[in-house]
Amino acid sequence: MNYAKLIDQTFLKKGASAEEIKKVCKETKEYGFRALCVYPEHTKLAKELLRDTTVKVTTLIDEPTGASPSADRIKLVEQAQKDGSDEIELVMKIDDFKNQKYDAVDEDLKSICSILPTKVIIGSGYLTDEEISKASEMTQGAGAISVKTATVDDPLDNTELEEKAKHVKAMKDSAPDLLIKASGAIRTFDDLKKMMAAGADIIGTSSGVEIVNETSGQDISVNEEWRRKE
Repeated sequence: MNYAKLIDQTFLKKGASAEEIKKVCKETKEYGFRALCVYPEHTKLAKELLRDTTVKVTTLIDEPTGASPSADRIKLVEQAQKDGSDEIELVMKIDDFKNQKYDAVDEDLKSICSILPTKVIIGSGYLTDEEISKASEMTQGAGAISVKTATVDDPLDNTELEEKAKHVKAMKDSAPDLLIKASGAIRTFDDLKKMMAAGADIIGTSSGVEIVNETSGQDISVNEEWRRKE
Protein backbone atom coordinates (compact mmCIF):
# COMPACT_ATOMS: atom_id res chain seq x y z
CA MET A 1 0.00 0.00 0.00
CA ASN A 2 1.35 3.40 -1.00
CA TYR A 3 -0.02 5.46 1.86
CA ALA A 4 1.27 8.69 0.37
CA LYS A 5 -1.40 8.41 -2.32
CA LEU A 6 -4.08 8.63 0.37
CA ILE A 7 -2.69 11.88 1.75
CA ASP A 8 -3.36 15.48 0.79
CA GLN A 9 -0.36 17.21 2.32
CA THR A 10 -1.49 20.50 3.79
CA PHE A 11 0.47 23.74 4.02
CA LEU A 12 -1.69 26.56 5.32
CA LYS A 13 0.54 29.30 6.63
CA LYS A 14 -0.27 32.95 6.13
CA GLY A 15 2.71 35.03 5.05
CA ALA A 16 4.78 32.02 4.04
CA SER A 17 7.99 32.77 2.17
CA ALA A 18 8.84 31.43 -1.26
CA GLU A 19 11.51 29.29 0.37
CA GLU A 20 8.94 27.67 2.64
CA ILE A 21 6.71 26.91 -0.34
CA LYS A 22 9.67 25.42 -2.21
CA LYS A 23 10.53 23.22 0.78
CA VAL A 24 7.02 21.77 1.16
CA CYS A 25 6.75 21.24 -2.61
CA LYS A 26 10.07 19.39 -2.59
CA GLU A 27 8.83 17.10 0.20
CA THR A 28 5.47 16.62 -1.53
CA LYS A 29 7.22 15.65 -4.76
CA GLU A 30 9.66 13.29 -3.03
CA TYR A 31 6.91 11.47 -1.11
CA GLY A 32 4.43 11.47 -3.98
CA PHE A 33 1.41 12.64 -2.01
CA ARG A 34 -1.98 12.71 -3.68
CA ALA A 35 -2.12 16.51 -3.48
CA LEU A 36 -0.75 19.63 -1.86
CA CYS A 37 -3.36 21.95 -0.34
CA VAL A 38 -2.41 25.64 -0.12
CA TYR A 39 -3.91 29.09 0.23
CA PRO A 40 -4.83 30.98 -2.99
CA GLU A 41 -1.77 33.23 -2.74
CA HIS A 42 0.51 30.18 -2.92
CA THR A 43 -1.23 28.32 -5.75
CA LYS A 44 0.73 29.74 -8.67
CA LEU A 45 4.17 28.98 -7.23
CA ALA A 46 3.12 25.54 -6.02
CA LYS A 47 1.84 24.67 -9.50
CA GLU A 48 5.07 25.85 -11.11
CA LEU A 49 7.09 23.66 -8.76
CA LEU A 50 4.84 20.59 -9.11
CA ARG A 51 3.90 20.91 -12.79
CA ASP A 52 5.79 17.83 -13.98
CA THR A 53 4.53 15.54 -11.21
CA THR A 54 1.37 13.56 -10.50
CA VAL A 55 0.69 15.68 -7.39
CA LYS A 56 -2.49 17.75 -7.62
CA VAL A 57 -2.41 21.35 -6.48
CA THR A 58 -5.46 22.11 -4.36
CA THR A 59 -6.52 25.62 -3.36
CA LEU A 60 -8.44 26.29 -0.16
CA ILE A 61 -11.27 28.75 -0.74
CA ASP A 62 -13.02 30.97 1.81
CA GLU A 63 -12.02 29.51 5.15
CA PRO A 64 -13.07 29.16 7.89
CA THR A 65 -16.88 29.28 7.42
CA GLY A 66 -17.54 30.24 3.79
CA ALA A 67 -18.85 33.68 4.72
CA SER A 68 -17.93 35.58 1.53
CA PRO A 69 -20.59 36.49 -1.06
CA SER A 70 -20.99 33.90 -3.81
CA ALA A 71 -19.73 36.32 -6.47
CA ASP A 72 -16.47 36.78 -4.54
CA ARG A 73 -16.12 33.03 -4.04
CA ILE A 74 -16.53 32.43 -7.76
CA LYS A 75 -13.83 35.02 -8.51
CA LEU A 76 -11.47 33.27 -6.10
CA VAL A 77 -12.09 29.92 -7.80
CA GLU A 78 -11.63 31.39 -11.27
CA GLN A 79 -8.34 32.94 -10.17
CA ALA A 80 -7.23 29.61 -8.71
CA GLN A 81 -8.01 28.02 -12.07
CA LYS A 82 -5.90 30.65 -13.86
CA ASP A 83 -3.06 30.05 -11.41
CA GLY A 84 -3.07 26.34 -12.29
CA SER A 85 -5.04 24.76 -9.48
CA ASP A 86 -6.12 21.20 -10.31
CA GLU A 87 -8.95 21.21 -7.79
CA ILE A 88 -10.28 23.30 -4.95
CA GLU A 89 -11.42 22.82 -1.39
CA LEU A 90 -14.43 25.05 -0.84
CA VAL A 91 -15.91 25.79 2.55
CA MET A 92 -19.66 25.43 2.37
CA LYS A 93 -21.61 28.54 3.37
CA ILE A 94 -21.98 27.21 6.89
CA ASP A 95 -23.99 30.08 8.38
CA ASP A 96 -26.51 29.92 5.54
CA PHE A 97 -26.77 26.17 5.96
CA LYS A 98 -27.30 26.45 9.73
CA ASN A 99 -30.08 28.96 9.06
CA GLN A 100 -31.71 26.56 6.59
CA LYS A 101 -31.06 28.75 3.53
CA TYR A 102 -30.65 25.58 1.53
CA ASP A 103 -31.48 27.04 -1.88
CA ALA A 104 -28.72 29.64 -1.52
CA VAL A 105 -26.22 27.00 -0.39
CA ASP A 106 -27.18 24.70 -3.25
CA GLU A 107 -26.93 27.43 -5.89
CA ASP A 108 -23.54 28.51 -4.57
CA LEU A 109 -22.15 24.96 -4.55
CA LYS A 110 -23.41 24.13 -8.02
CA SER A 111 -22.01 27.30 -9.57
CA ILE A 112 -18.56 26.62 -8.13
CA CYS A 113 -18.44 22.85 -8.69
CA SER A 114 -18.91 23.53 -12.40
CA ILE A 115 -15.62 25.48 -12.56
CA LEU A 116 -13.09 23.06 -11.06
CA PRO A 117 -13.20 19.64 -9.36
CA THR A 118 -14.39 20.56 -5.88
CA LYS A 119 -14.00 19.08 -2.43
CA VAL A 120 -16.65 20.67 -0.21
CA ILE A 121 -15.76 21.31 3.42
CA ILE A 122 -18.94 21.07 5.46
CA GLY A 123 -17.38 22.00 8.81
CA SER A 124 -18.73 18.94 10.57
CA GLY A 125 -17.76 20.24 14.00
CA TYR A 126 -20.35 23.00 13.62
CA LEU A 127 -23.14 20.61 12.62
CA THR A 128 -25.52 18.17 14.25
CA ASP A 129 -25.57 14.55 13.09
CA GLU A 130 -28.65 15.27 10.98
CA GLU A 131 -27.01 18.34 9.45
CA ILE A 132 -23.88 16.36 8.57
CA SER A 133 -26.00 13.90 6.61
CA LYS A 134 -27.96 16.64 4.84
CA ALA A 135 -24.83 18.65 3.99
CA SER A 136 -23.20 15.53 2.56
CA GLU A 137 -26.25 14.77 0.44
CA MET A 138 -26.32 18.35 -0.86
CA THR A 139 -22.62 18.17 -1.68
CA GLN A 140 -23.17 15.02 -3.72
CA GLY A 141 -26.12 16.60 -5.51
CA ALA A 142 -24.11 19.71 -6.35
CA GLY A 143 -21.59 17.78 -8.45
CA ALA A 144 -18.60 17.84 -6.09
CA ILE A 145 -15.95 15.12 -6.14
CA SER A 146 -15.55 14.93 -2.37
CA VAL A 147 -17.02 15.97 0.97
CA LYS A 148 -14.57 16.93 3.70
CA THR A 149 -14.93 17.21 7.46
CA ALA A 150 -13.19 20.45 8.37
CA THR A 151 -10.59 23.12 7.82
CA VAL A 152 -8.85 25.56 10.17
CA ASP A 153 -10.70 26.62 13.35
CA ASP A 154 -13.33 23.88 13.16
CA PRO A 155 -14.50 22.97 16.69
CA LEU A 156 -13.49 19.34 16.13
CA ASP A 157 -9.90 20.01 15.07
CA ASN A 158 -8.46 19.23 18.49
CA THR A 159 -10.99 16.77 19.90
CA GLU A 160 -10.96 13.01 20.15
CA LEU A 161 -10.78 11.33 16.76
CA GLU A 162 -13.57 8.93 17.73
CA GLU A 163 -16.09 11.74 17.26
CA LYS A 164 -14.54 12.70 13.94
CA ALA A 165 -14.74 9.04 12.89
CA LYS A 166 -18.50 9.11 13.55
CA HIS A 167 -18.78 12.11 11.27
CA VAL A 168 -16.79 10.37 8.55
CA LYS A 169 -19.09 7.35 8.72
CA ALA A 170 -22.18 9.55 8.49
CA MET A 171 -20.70 11.33 5.48
CA LYS A 172 -19.91 8.01 3.80
CA ASP A 173 -23.42 6.71 4.41
CA SER A 174 -25.04 9.90 3.11
CA ALA A 175 -22.80 10.51 0.08
CA PRO A 176 -21.68 7.05 -1.10
CA ASP A 177 -20.69 8.29 -4.55
CA LEU A 178 -18.18 10.82 -3.23
CA LEU A 179 -14.67 10.62 -1.90
CA ILE A 180 -14.68 11.25 1.84
CA LYS A 181 -11.86 13.38 3.19
CA ALA A 182 -10.98 13.51 6.87
CA SER A 183 -8.79 16.26 8.28
CA GLY A 184 -7.88 17.99 11.51
CA ALA A 185 -5.59 16.58 14.23
CA ILE A 186 -4.59 13.57 12.09
CA ARG A 187 -0.92 13.31 12.92
CA THR A 188 0.02 9.63 13.26
CA PHE A 189 -0.40 6.32 11.48
CA ASP A 190 -2.89 5.24 14.15
CA ASP A 191 -4.92 8.39 13.45
CA LEU A 192 -4.91 7.56 9.75
CA LYS A 193 -6.07 4.01 10.44
CA LYS A 194 -9.01 5.26 12.52
CA MET A 195 -10.18 7.55 9.75
CA MET A 196 -9.77 4.95 7.02
CA ALA A 197 -11.64 2.36 9.08
CA ALA A 198 -14.51 4.85 9.41
CA GLY A 199 -14.69 5.24 5.63
CA ALA A 200 -12.29 8.03 4.71
CA ASP A 201 -10.76 7.84 1.23
CA ILE A 202 -8.42 10.82 1.61
CA ILE A 203 -6.52 12.12 4.62
CA GLY A 204 -5.74 15.81 4.97
CA THR A 205 -2.76 16.50 7.20
CA SER A 206 0.33 18.64 7.59
CA SER A 207 2.07 15.55 9.03
CA GLY A 208 2.21 13.51 5.83
CA VAL A 209 5.97 13.04 5.93
CA GLU A 210 5.90 11.76 9.50
CA ILE A 211 2.96 9.44 8.83
CA VAL A 212 4.48 7.88 5.72
CA ASN A 213 7.80 7.36 7.49
CA GLU A 214 5.90 5.68 10.33
CA THR A 215 4.12 3.30 7.94
CA SER A 216 7.30 1.74 6.60
CA GLY A 217 6.81 -2.02 6.46
CA GLN A 218 3.24 -1.89 7.74
CA ASP A 219 -0.06 -2.62 6.05
CA ILE A 220 -3.76 -2.10 6.75
CA SER A 221 -6.96 -2.86 4.94
CA VAL A 222 -8.37 0.38 3.57
CA ASN A 223 -11.23 1.48 1.36
CA GLU A 224 -9.80 1.83 -2.15
CA GLU A 225 -12.88 3.31 -3.83
CA TRP A 226 -10.86 6.49 -4.35
CA ARG A 227 -8.85 4.71 -7.05
CA ARG A 228 -11.98 4.25 -9.15
CA LYS A 229 -13.44 7.68 -8.39
CA GLU A 230 -10.38 9.78 -9.20
